[in-house]
Amino acid sequence: MTQSPSTGTPDAPTPGVLFVCVRNGGKSQMAAGLMRRELESSGASGRLRVSSAGTEPGSSINALSAEVLREVGADIDGETPTQLTDEAMRDAGLVVVLGAEAQIQAPDGVSVQRWETDEPSARGIEGRERMELIRDDIHARVTELKERLLS
Repeated sequence: MTQSPSTGTPDAPTPGVLFVCVRNGGKSQMAAGLMRRELESSGASGRLRVSSAGTEPGSSINALSAEVLREVGADIDGETPTQLTDEAMRDAGLVVVLGAEAQIQAPDGVSVQRWETDEPSARGIEGRERMELIRDDIHARVTELKERLLS
């Protein structure tokens, strides 16, 4: 643990958030990318550790997810789907599960939130318009979570 130069007291560990969905190619990657962008644009990049994982990770990032994120200044092109582990959940401390499909058993001491994100396909909305609506819903939730975690 490091010492705070102004007080000589130990610094609190940097809080973390782990976004989870099934494939870790779309929604959880979008949430992580949007959170990183929000932190960077508010000058708070080092104040929160951000990661994502999947319960059954796919092999690549959803191209349309990456495309609609680039439009708002978030870049997930270099990311790869990652397997969810107990260690990753413990390291983050806070796990946000996006959607109803991913089921997790969090280790003791890990907080879990589930975001029932908008699913435009249930209303017959597909393709690019669907992905933009999902992005906007996740973005609003990420912004609120960032404010709550950093306040």
